[in-house]
Order: sequence, then C-alpha cells, then structure tokens
Amino acid sequence: MNTYFFNLSSLFYLLGTLAYLSHIIFLKDLLSRMATLIVSIGFTSHSLAILTRYVEAGYTPVTNLHESLSFFAWMIVGILLIANLKYKIKVLGAFLTCIALILMLFALALPKEILPLAPVLRSFWHPFHVFFAFLGNAVFTLAFCSGIIYLIQEHQLKSKKMGAIAKRLPSLKVLDDLNYRALTFGFPLLTLGIITGAVWAEYAWGRYWGWDPKETWSLITWFLYAAMLHQRLTVGWRGRKAAIMAIVGFLSVMFTFLGVNLLLPGLHAYSNW
Repeated sequence: MNTYFFNLSSLFYLLGTLAYLSHIIFLKDLLSRMATLIVSIGFTSHSLAILTRYVEAGYTPVTNLHESLSFFAWMIVGILLIANLKYKIKVLGAFLTCIALILMLFALALPKEILPLAPVLRSFWHPFHVFFAFLGNAVFTLAFCSGIIYLIQEHQLKSKKMGAIAKRLPSLKVLDDLNYRALTFGFPLLTLGIITGAVWAEYAWGRYWGWDPKETWSLITWFLYAAMLHQRLTVGWRGRKAAIMAIVGFLSVMFTFLGVNLLLPGLHAYSNW
C-alpha cells in the first residue's frame, strides 16, 4: 500500500511541477492555484505513503536510500506549502517541486522492500535525529532556491533589459529576507540534528563523536552555516554574497546527505540501495 501512495504522490508532484512551470510561462493565476492544489494533494498522498510504510515496517521509515530520498522530498514539499502561506512567491514552487520530483524519481529506481531493522537503528533517538536533520536540510533547500532566484533577478536588473523573466520574479529584498529567514530556522534544526545524532551514537557505539565521514562533513556543514549566520548578524552580509553562500551551503548539505553515504566508507553508508 505504501508503494501505491508513493507512486501516486510522484505523479502529482510531476503534474504540480508542470503546472508551476506553466504559470511562469503564461502568468495565469489559475495555473498557480492549480499547481498549489495538485502539490497539496501529492503531499497528502506522500504523507499516507510514509504513514503506511511506518505501520507496515514497525519503525521510522528512514533507514535506506529509497526511504531517505522519499522523506527528504516530503519535507521539501512541506516547507514549500508553509512558505507559500507567508511569502506567496509563486516561482518558488517550480524550483522546489522540481528538486522534490528529482529525489522521488531517484527513489523510484531503488529497491522498495521493507527489510528487518538493523540493531543500531533500534534507538529512541533515531526518529528525532532524522526529523531534525531532514527538516533542516529542507529549509536549506528553500534558501538555496531563493539564492538561485536572487542571482537570476539581480542579473536581469543589472542588464537593464528587464525582460519577461524579471517580471515573473519577486523583488531582491523579498528574496534576501526569505534567505535570511531560512538560515535562522535551518541552523538550529541542523544543530539539533547533530546533537541528537551524537546522543544516538553514544547509545549505539559507546561514543558521542568518532570522526566518521558523515559526522565530519556534518560538522563542516555546520561551521559553514554558522559562519554565514555570523556574517549576516555582525558584518551585515546581504544580497549577492548571502545568495552565493546559500548555494554553497546547500551543495555541502547534498554532499553530506548523498556523497558521503555513497562514496565514502563509514558507519552511515547505506547497506542497500
């Protein structure tokens, strides 16, 4: 049953992405409303997929690459729907749903069998760790997208051509504010993810920190975002620099999430794909 809901949500995310892209092209409010509705239905179906998999497995279903990609995509879409309530930046949907869709398509190609839970994952702290870590990553995805849009809009304004693209994008001030808000929400979540992961590690392996590749890159990512937040609050970094750093930070997030797990040997490497 969880696979059925997963496939259905993937279809809705595809249709939602196409609707958001159509809105950018034709600038019809109806298309934007349709896109939000379609993605909301997809998110509901995706929530049922995760819930039914939890019931069928008997544990938090974020233990392999398929489940992790699905959970990350679910978090990204959830953050999009929340951001839409406050900022109503319609173009964000095209970026965020596209990323979520790519993650879902990747997950579709991977084994979906529910396997017995490894002893190390039978921990009270595991659900808290994955929730904070993935929610923080989803918020940083929002900052990444706002940074990309900021650079595109800035280029349009500096070129003084003010083409059709510029009319479809929000102001630089709104994008910079969104970037800052995402940073201030994402950084504490990343911190909580690392702390709960350290506590989990102590229960699982008898030490809080062991410089495993995943732990090392998580710390690198934490320092990177800490520096960004420091520069924002003390030096007053804004605009282009902040947008570029949000993009760099997201690349570090993705390497920590996928690159380390797939390329570097360690305790966090996925045992099956």
